[in-house]
Amino acid sequence: MVSTGDAAPRFEATLGTSDHEDFALEEHLGDGPVVLAFFPGAFTPPCTNEMVALQDRLGDFEDAGATVFGVSADSAFSQGAFREEHGIEFDLVSDMAGDAIREYGLEMDIPDLGLYGIANRAVFVLDDDGEVVYSWVADDPTNEPDYGAVIDAAESA
Repeated sequence: MVSTGDAAPRFEATLGTSDHEDFALEEHLGDGPVVLAFFPGAFTPPCTNEMVALQDRLGDFEDAGATVFGVSADSAFSQGAFREEHGIEFDLVSDMAGDAIREYGLEMDIPDLGLYGIANRAVFVLDDDGEVVYSWVADDPTNEPDYGAVIDAAESA
């Protein structure tokens, strides 16, 4: 599992829009801190709460010069609908292949719900060089991060 002090694994995926734009983490490093918020699934109550909470604090992240990305195994179409329904202005990244989820050591299954290969809830803050300066991984995927600590990490990166 990726933790503080590690070089963040680079990955490519698709932005959660109907345009299916390519996303490459590498292209966002060097322009200020990057916040990667992995979440299990769009339209679920805990994930909605987390993404809306990040949206509510987006101004604080922007003041810190940080770029926020939500990352899940949901399709780009699902993420686009989710963003629109909840007024989420930051980008969501569709990792349907699970490459980033596996690289960050976050893959989990919830067989009772028929979910396999989804992301555990986790937040990583990366500095300009792509080093992880903050990491938080949920012990229970219904838990939410300490948003103040994430903002502090972004401000310090």
